[in-house]
Amino acid sequence: MNLLLDTQLAIWWQIAPERLPRACVDAVQGNDGDTFISRASLWEMAIKQGLGKLHLDLPRFAARVEADGFRWLAIENRHILELSGLPLADDHKDPFDRLLAAQSRSEPLILLTTDAKLARYGSTVRVA
Repeated sequence: MNLLLDTQLAIWWQIAPERLPRACVDAVQGNDGDTFISRASLWEMAIKQGLGKLHLDLPRFAARVEADGFRWLAIENRHILELSGLPLADDHKDPFDRLLAAQSRSEPLILLTTDAKLARYGSTVRVA
């Protein structure tokens, strides 16, 4: 099974592994498929850093993704087209989370997240 880590889990994997839910660590370490980090997550981090909401060495983060055994997931047209069909909820409009959910549905991949609101996007989302 192929996995996709949401942005928060990807950050924690590198800088705060003690915050990772055990279910996430077990899923990644016991996975016989690939684990992906979306380029959308890197984009989100760059925006948050520019706004002063995140302090992270982004070039180092990017270099460590592959060193940690993960693969990058590009943003493809099919992901954006899938995004256009996702329901929009009043309590969850985060465009990056929605893009990750769309990627998980169109690939398919299992999106690991700590955000229970993402579970509404279907069976490809697992709340860790």
